[in-house]
Amino acid sequence: MGSSEKVLRIDGFSSPIFLILACFILVENSTALGLGGDGSLEMVVTDPENQFPGSSWTSQGFSIPDVVEADEWRMVEKKGNQFMVNDKPFYVNGFNTYWLMVLAADQSTRGKVTEVFQQAFSIGLTVCRTWAFNDGQWRALQKSPSVYDEEVFQALDFVVSEAKKYKIRLILSLTNNWDAYGGKPQYVKWGKAAGLNLTSDDDFFSNPTLKSYYKAYVKTVLNRVNTITNITYKEDPTIFAWELMNEPRCTSDPSGDVLQEWIEEMAVHVKGIDPKHLVEIGLEGFYGPSTPNRVQYNPNTYAQQVGTDFVRNHQVLGVDFASVHIYTDSWISQAISDAHLPFIRSWMEAHIEDAENYLNMPVLFSEFGVSTKDPGYNSTFRDALFTTVYRTLLNSTRRGGSGGGSLLWQLFPDGTDYMDDGYAIVIAKSPSTSNIISLHSTRLAIFNSICSWSCRWGCKKKNPLWAFLFADDDA
Repeated sequence: MGSSEKVLRIDGFSSPIFLILACFILVENSTALGLGGDGSLEMVVTDPENQFPGSSWTSQGFSIPDVVEADEWRMVEKKGNQFMVNDKPFYVNGFNTYWLMVLAADQSTRGKVTEVFQQAFSIGLTVCRTWAFNDGQWRALQKSPSVYDEEVFQALDFVVSEAKKYKIRLILSLTNNWDAYGGKPQYVKWGKAAGLNLTSDDDFFSNPTLKSYYKAYVKTVLNRVNTITNITYKEDPTIFAWELMNEPRCTSDPSGDVLQEWIEEMAVHVKGIDPKHLVEIGLEGFYGPSTPNRVQYNPNTYAQQVGTDFVRNHQVLGVDFASVHIYTDSWISQAISDAHLPFIRSWMEAHIEDAENYLNMPVLFSEFGVSTKDPGYNSTFRDALFTTVYRTLLNSTRRGGSGGGSLLWQLFPDGTDYMDDGYAIVIAKSPSTSNIISLHSTRLAIFNSICSWSCRWGCKKKNPLWAFLFADDDA
């Protein structure tokens, strides 16, 4: 076999995903088919420059060789309401694993970071959202304002470098609204220790000293030079985006003005240091006072009283895409019920519509899941929930809409059950859910590879794969 040929060896070729890939390679390339000596099917791709160029993974019993060239590992950009890489769409199927940096800080647990990336890669996941903060607590990265633990910073370096090995991009969140890993409450504790007169954790958003603490932290992280790759974070395409805060809320100001001003100030601050990377806020997606006609889509009346405002917040200069979370078991009812899935569809469709009509940006559903601890939980419902999220996104994708992707909460490797909040998905223990995730990954990877910005979705009228890409999952 000549050097210009590559072999795709597939053992489980009766799977639906294999059929999609086979059609894709047959349509898009000059390909020869034959049986290998062990009975497996071989595809000999004679045009390697145009072969399947997305992430490579092993799933459903087959392997796709890695064909992503070094010069293709470029920054994710936003053009209109689409994510783009190398002038091609970049629709996201990703995951959350928040604890990567902390486990990387200990050699005895560092291997779990590699494991989770390996497993994510095996089902085609391309983006991971994780914490790039740990404020003042156990294994803190920021021990106190502007005082850092170099060992923990090197652990974050490892996370970034390891992600690139598995072609996974990172959304790095810079602090928390909640007290886990320090976050907003820890900044207020530091302020009180410094003698500031603070009465609420929400003073984080308005007190000049606390804002200066946060700004200094952001500047340090963005200017960090990775000790493993020697690449400055703000120059590294492995980083998909910076997230200002995980789930910011300012309940002391339901008008939303205080949080709005903070977002305006911090988005410009981040962009002033790093104009190359995308920036998002980290919101849950609740509608607020600026859109009284949309509050009907909120899961409850309390949601419009927490100081956030989906449309207004995302109209800020420097914010590149919108974020939305989906937790029907927290918002609607903890018990599993038939009301959950229709809410998810309407919640997602409303935000996709607003991202198109008002914001002209992609929207990423950056957390979604269901807890195994919920009354009435069963894996069939979880599969239905995942299918609902993915199908709603594909309905947007097929028309070039703003549904930029989703990140499941959350992916864990074996042996980390002690940290499971009920939402953890361990691939080996969740075969049906893993198959759904993998199929969606395949559909997005194929779509990303056959369309380009220049074709402006015209390719969907020409390519016979369209029926495979957007067929019902249960068909």
